[in-house]
Parts: sequence; structure tokens; C-alpha cells
Amino acid sequence: MLAEYSGVLLLLLVALIVAGVMLLVQQLLSPSREFAEKQEPFECGESPIVSPHQRFSVKFYLVAILFIVFDVEAVFFYPWGALFMDLGWFGLIEMATFVIVLGVGLAYVWMKGALEW
Repeated sequence: MLAEYSGVLLLLLVALIVAGVMLLVQQLLSPSREFAEKQEPFECGESPIVSPHQRFSVKFYLVAILFIVFDVEAVFFYPWGALFMDLGWFGLIEMATFVIVLGVGLAYVWMKGALEW
């Protein structure tokens, strides 16, 4: 029974050894000098304008989550369109229900002002 897993265990052992050797070589060969410029946050070669530790507004995260939700739900339109003729009226009614639920959710979010910056 264990003979079946010997290849996996050997591969795991080799991976751990390679990773350990790489970490050891990096620790021995890399320069370890520290200076002020090295400790500053990097923003595309420019000095940071504002503190990187500032707090973002909750609305930023809310809009991001709403984008993800509506984007993922939009993915369901492709398979529906690909099978539209096979699904017939049942598929059309189901997708219309889905779109109505999405529309009601979008209207609710819009009326609550979640899309306002």
C-alpha cells in the first residue's frame, strides 16, 4: 500500500531539500546591507506621495465587492447564450428571473448610494 506513494514522498523530499538549499544559498550570498532608501516603500520608482498606511474608505471596498459580484454573475450569461436554443422557453424564463434579481439588487445598491464616490 505504501509503495504506491513512494514516488510522491520521494518528490516531496526532493522539493524540500531543493527549497532548503536555495534558502541557505540565498542567505549566504545575498548582500545584507541596510540603508534608509531600502526601507522605504517602492511606488514605481517615485517617492510616495501619501503614507502607505492610510485607511481606505469603506465605500472603496464596497464598490470592489459589488464589481466582483456583478462580474461573476455576468459570467453566467455565456453558457446561457451558448445553449440558448437547447434550453428553449424554460431557459429564457430562468434567465429573465436571474436578470430581474440582478436588476433589483443593482437598483437597491444604487438607491442606497453605494455607487457614489
